[in-house]
Amino acid sequence: MNNEAISLFIRGGHIVDPGQGIDQVDDVLVADGKIVQIGCSCTRSPSPSVILSKAKNLDASGLIVCPGFVDLHCHLREPGFEEKETIATGTKAAAAGGFTTVCCMPNTNPPIDRPSVLALVKTKASESLITVFPIGCVTRGRKGRELTDMAGLAGAGVIAFSDDGDPVANSQLMRRALEHSLNLGLPIIDHCEDRSLSDDGIINEGRTSTRLGLKGIPPAAEEVIVARDLILAKSTKGHLHVAHVSTAGSVELIRRAKEDGVSVTAEVTPHHLTLTDESIARKSANKGFDTNFKVNPPLRTEQDVEALIKGLNDGVIDAIATDHAPHTLADKDRGPELATFGISGFETALGCLMGLVHMRKISLTQLISKLTNGPSKVIDRSNELGTLRSGAPASITIFDPDREWVVHSRNFVSRGKNTPYDGFRLKGRTVATIAGGTIIYMDDLLRSRFEPAFCNSERSEEPRG
Repeated sequence: MNNEAISLFIRGGHIVDPGQGIDQVDDVLVADGKIVQIGCSCTRSPSPSVILSKAKNLDASGLIVCPGFVDLHCHLREPGFEEKETIATGTKAAAAGGFTTVCCMPNTNPPIDRPSVLALVKTKASESLITVFPIGCVTRGRKGRELTDMAGLAGAGVIAFSDDGDPVANSQLMRRALEHSLNLGLPIIDHCEDRSLSDDGIINEGRTSTRLGLKGIPPAAEEVIVARDLILAKSTKGHLHVAHVSTAGSVELIRRAKEDGVSVTAEVTPHHLTLTDESIARKSANKGFDTNFKVNPPLRTEQDVEALIKGLNDGVIDAIATDHAPHTLADKDRGPELATFGISGFETALGCLMGLVHMRKISLTQLISKLTNGPSKVIDRSNELGTLRSGAPASITIFDPDREWVVHSRNFVSRGKNTPYDGFRLKGRTVATIAGGTIIYMDDLLRSRFEPAFCNSERSEEPRG
């Protein structure tokens, strides 16, 4: 792994850049931390022969080369919960998963509800090799009583507002937040949960919760707040972003709102696309309830998963976000009622999502779109993120779509080992991550493909075109 930007010639990969409509086997030339050109354009200015003479080769044949993944929703835990994760460990885990940009939630201690805390997070994040965009709180202390100085936080550099982990329960506050959203041009990301309905539930309310004797969380707990937020977004014209959509009913509500012209975007997590409450039942059959499956919103039914996948395919859902939520082993080893909600998701995201591609439930292009230009559009950064456009920062993910591997959480880069996928065999894995022209992660098996400077290579032919 290099620690500085280099000239790099990525040869013969399957390039997929949905934002530009590129889907072809070709080459990518990188110099000075930016994308120079793709394919036959590599022979054009600026001074390609000079750049190529200094470039290092990376043989990407048989691999997917795409824009660096963008995660709209993760928890880096710092400040305050460094035993779970730090910005340093979290961003390294993100890089191992193929993410070059992450947006971190403000449920830290203290929360990101004022510019001084934001400055601390930004300072720590500046030491990372990937881009970290902090999200500011909607309400002071995330207590749901009064709005933060949203304009001040926006001026200091937040890219959105959320009280994630808690909903904005007060409708008047949510309405005012959306009004500010319109003026500031930044989305309000809401954790949609009616706590009077979820009522300390543990898993999805239904046959599985009854069979396991666990208190359930009904779909209505999410859908009631989604419906309220959509009504408020329509009346204020503010930008609402619905976090971690989990139910078929929510998908339908968002679909109708979009058809009605409401400014709403939405995300779904890898675990809500690939696991169900029946997954919990199967795992629990032998050893009892595995709290690594405990997540909020809960894993739902197969019918909900099908609706979420359909929502991705038809554009109702704009992005896939990990909701990376690392916890200590002690956090999870407290029994069903007391165990914390959350899944450590950076390092398994691509592998479990590629399962949907291999089962032909979603196309490769659609998947990459929801991890790149889709989330970039949500935060209005599509000119610089999620693209291999000439002149854009060289943030690139390279992955092997057919690499089979077994998840061993003990090997996670993240401090959070809490994953329901432990022991799963997945197909598809990140092999290299490049951020701003710097190779920040490289799989050991790819190192043999990383060659000396182009001019010293025996292969001196011009780039294909």
